Amino acid sequence: MLEVSGIRIPLSALDGTDERELAACRRTLARKLRVNERDLARVERRRRSIDARKRDDIRLTFTLRAELAGGASAEQALLARLAKRRADKGVKLVEERPYGFPAPLTAPALQRPVVVGAGCAGLFCALALAKAGLEPLLVERGDDAARRGEVVSLHNETGALDPESNIQFGVGGAGTFSDGKLQTGTKSPAHRLILETFVGAGAAREILWDAKPHVGSDVLPTVVTNIVRQIEEAGGEVRCRCRMTDLDVTGGEVRGVTLSTTRDDGTVLEERMDAGCVVLCCGHSARDVFELLRERGVPMERKTFAMGVRIEHLQEEIDRALYGSFAGNPALGAAPYSLSCHLPSGRSAFSFCMCPGGYVVSAASEPGGVCTNGMSLSDRAGRNANSGLLANVFPEDLPGDEVLAGVELQRTCERAAFAAGGGAFVAPAQLVGDFLQGVPSSAVGRVAPTYPRGVSWGDVASCLPPYVADTLRAAIPALGRKLRGFDVADAVLTGVETRSSSPVRVTRGADGQSVGVRGLWPVGEGAGYAGGIMSAATDGILAAEKIVAAYARQ
Repeated sequence: MLEVSGIRIPLSALDGTDERELAACRRTLARKLRVNERDLARVERRRRSIDARKRDDIRLTFTLRAELAGGASAEQALLARLAKRRADKGVKLVEERPYGFPAPLTAPALQRPVVVGAGCAGLFCALALAKAGLEPLLVERGDDAARRGEVVSLHNETGALDPESNIQFGVGGAGTFSDGKLQTGTKSPAHRLILETFVGAGAAREILWDAKPHVGSDVLPTVVTNIVRQIEEAGGEVRCRCRMTDLDVTGGEVRGVTLSTTRDDGTVLEERMDAGCVVLCCGHSARDVFELLRERGVPMERKTFAMGVRIEHLQEEIDRALYGSFAGNPALGAAPYSLSCHLPSGRSAFSFCMCPGGYVVSAASEPGGVCTNGMSLSDRAGRNANSGLLANVFPEDLPGDEVLAGVELQRTCERAAFAAGGGAFVAPAQLVGDFLQGVPSSAVGRVAPTYPRGVSWGDVASCLPPYVADTLRAAIPALGRKLRGFDVADAVLTGVETRSSSPVRVTRGADGQSVGVRGLWPVGEGAGYAGGIMSAATDGILAAEKIVAAYARQ
């Protein structure tokens, strides 16, 4: 099979439809390879990105794979001819080497593993363990995707918060309500497998080749529900409304867990289960789990995390800033951005989880605390663009030596935001121009906030540590020089965003297990080893591979 990179197609050849795009790819590829289109037996897109470096000449850039009608010998001959003419730049022969889930074990496991948390790390870990024949038990404190959507809608409409099932907790984890962005800065052969699993569960096929793939928070509930079904069909068990309330650690080893399951009739079943393998995929907001781990002597350490606000602009203005006269072209869609800056103070600020055509959401999981995040639907057709605007909090910024000091800082800021909003999960908000001048806001400008519980205009800086607020103030003008209009005075800041990552790391060794507790496998964002859907899912699969290997040695 031939792989050809650097295929650039002008927007004039596209109309936003998949058929037109694929036809343009075949036509351009044939010219590049100097063959007739009918000689291309199969063409597939492996990567598509937008090249907007020249706003007057925006193009889509592709990496394509192709099979010739004459088979492997014809492909080798063609590559030799191109090399002789020095026309082989970006063309190479590749061999498909699909990465798969672990193969089933030949002998049954004496004791099934318990996976705690059904976010992306937990779902993919449990799926891999189930396909290996280990019949894992996956427990999730929140609801299944359908019921979870109902409780989130109830919270948005009334302010009623279920601490067990919300935007942070439930099948799919926090990623289900944050656009479902699948780009990652990490590299792993498991990425293709993860994307194919998402597609098989209902995501659009274009995530297989889009450089910045996303699923959409309207589609993700169906996707994660279908992955749960795959786990069950492979022999695993999934329990919702089931919390791990205790962890039995004896002699430096995991011996069991205590589970609390809330039944449909409201009754609660307490159960202690023997378990020598517990996979901890609790997510970055499972503060009670962190407290339990500390009590049981599980080694943890502080880590750098970030806090700040959500910033909203009109999406059409972001489109014009990035795409110029091509803004609105259906082949481009709503424009995303990724920004960062390093300041003379030594601190940095950056955008996080940017949601084109999206909405700011209420991501609270505790009574009395306001926390924001962002999401987009699959069409990204909302009026506003939003992004986290964050500054790092370093371990040395925190007082004392308490390992959960970062959790307490998050909670303090969330409670301050709740008070500033006046209660009922109304969020404090401020216009960028007022924030830069250090004065409270009193009215909305052109950008209407999308936060569902409503906002109270005031001073978001009062809800953040001074070093975070000062960093954001210094950063906004600098980021405006990188993206025209980012520092526009009537952009909206909604506070606070505190849950971008875990403030602690559950330390693990090279074998993937806790450095102090054998049989405990810290995995994903909550454990401090991932930063998004793809990296969390990858961490879950890699942990499952190590667990399967350990079971095979028993």
